[in-house]
Amino acid sequence: MSKLANKVAVVTGASKGIGASIAKGLAAEGAAVVVNYASAKEGADKVVAEIVANGGKAVAVQGDVSKQTDVDRIFAETQQAFGGVDILVNNAGIYKFGAIEEVTAEEFNRQFNTNVLGLLLVTQGAVKSFADKGGSIINISSTVTRITPPGSSIYTATKGAVDSITQVLSKELGHRNIRVNAINPGIVETEGTHTAGFIGSEFHSNAVSQTPLGRTGQPNDIAPIAVFLASDDSRWLTGETMLASGGVR
Repeated sequence: MSKLANKVAVVTGASKGIGASIAKGLAAEGAAVVVNYASAKEGADKVVAEIVANGGKAVAVQGDVSKQTDVDRIFAETQQAFGGVDILVNNAGIYKFGAIEEVTAEEFNRQFNTNVLGLLLVTQGAVKSFADKGGSIINISSTVTRITPPGSSIYTATKGAVDSITQVLSKELGHRNIRVNAINPGIVETEGTHTAGFIGSEFHSNAVSQTPLGRTGQPNDIAPIAVFLASDDSRWLTGETMLASGGVR
C-alpha cells in the first residue's frame, strides 16, 4: 500500500529543483499532486508529464504565492481537479545575497513577500481546504538560519521567520490535527543554485569542505524527508525543524 494513497498534495514552486523532486516523490507514494509555478510553465508541465507517465496524478497550476487572488485560484483549481487538500509543501522561495550596503527596501520586500507572506497566504488557503481529519504542512526553510553566511542578511531573516512560523503554527493548529514541520536543507545543487553562481564558487567549495558527508546535496536527498513528513510515519511529529544538510550545523 502506498504511503500517500488517496491524498492530495499542493507543492508550491514545484517546476524545478527541490520542489519538483518533492512533487515526484509524493506522487510516487500515491498522492495526487498540484504542481504550482509562478512563471516556469514549461518546467511545471514537464514535472506533471513525468508523474503521469509513471502512473501518477498531477496538474500544473500557475500562481504567485505572494498574491491573494493567485492563492485563491490555486486552491479553487485544486478543488476542481482533486477535491480537498491533505498535504501542503511550502517550497516557493527566492534569494539574493548581498552586503549590507546593497540592502534596499525593494529587495527586502521582494524576498519577504514570497518567502514569508507567500507561505502564510498559502498556509491559510490550505487550512481552509483541509478536511476534519487534518493534514500535514511542510515548510522548506534553510540551514542559513544556523550558519548565517555573510551577505545573506535578508534571505536568512526570511528563513528565520519561516522557522518561527513553523513553531507558532504547530501549536496553533495542533488541536485541529494539522501538523506543521520544516525541512532545512544545506546547499543543494539545483537550477537555481547554478543560475545564482553558487555551484562551483568559493562559497560552494567552503560549504562542501564543512559538510561531514563531503558533498553537495541533491534534490532527491530532500524529497524522501518530505514524503516522511507528509505520511503517517511522522504522525507524532509537529513543530520540528529537520536539518537536511549532510551534517552541517
